[in-house]
Amino acid sequence: MMQAGCSKIYITSRKGQACDEAVRALNALPNRRPGAQAIAIPADLAKVSEIERLAAEVAKTTDHVDILFANAGATWGAPFETHPESAFSKVMDLNVKSVFYTVQKLEPLLRRRGTVDDPSRVIITASVAGLAVGPLGPSGAYGYSASKAAAINLARNLAVELGPRGISCNAIAPGFYPSKMASGVMDMQGGVEALAKATPNRRVGHPEDIAGLVVFLASRAATHLNGSVITTDGGSILGRTRL
Repeated sequence: MMQAGCSKIYITSRKGQACDEAVRALNALPNRRPGAQAIAIPADLAKVSEIERLAAEVAKTTDHVDILFANAGATWGAPFETHPESAFSKVMDLNVKSVFYTVQKLEPLLRRRGTVDDPSRVIITASVAGLAVGPLGPSGAYGYSASKAAAINLARNLAVELGPRGISCNAIAPGFYPSKMASGVMDMQGGVEALAKATPNRRVGHPEDIAGLVVFLASRAATHLNGSVITTDGGSILGRTRL
């Protein structure tokens, strides 16, 4: 987004160090818009009070928000018989509740410059696990799959609620992308090579696949998309019943 024309990007995460590292990397990118700046605002989005503080901090340096990318998430894998209630609650709170309240608290800034012809954008990261069957067995991610299905439905509800206010809302549904959160599950599913072989286009996701899709959804080309869910999984959801 920094190289696609954004003038300010706010990075938030529960871990302040992660925010600072992301901001340093973004501010060091070449071909940025002149004067473009990434700003770190650490916040624990599992807490509504922290979301309110985030919105207040953002409002100190801008009077509007054009794009909200709700990408925070958590997962937990455990067998059906021993899946802990605390883990299920944690995943649902961060993956669903925090998304709703982040949109709610930033809605005044999103509405400020959004119009029918050029809406502000809300982009929610869901998962193909919310469209089909997620990991089962020893690494059963029951809360994660349920939360991502809920995130997809939430995106559709927000699309209808906020569309008339000049705010569109869409969701992306990634398949397997190597990451700190996904690596363990990918290993239990056979590893990168096995997952690539089982995918129609014979590879797993790359960072630029997500980046390009988010830039598209934030661009003029996606002005008339609202309530859409776009999978980015190389077609894996089409050929398997377990993801």
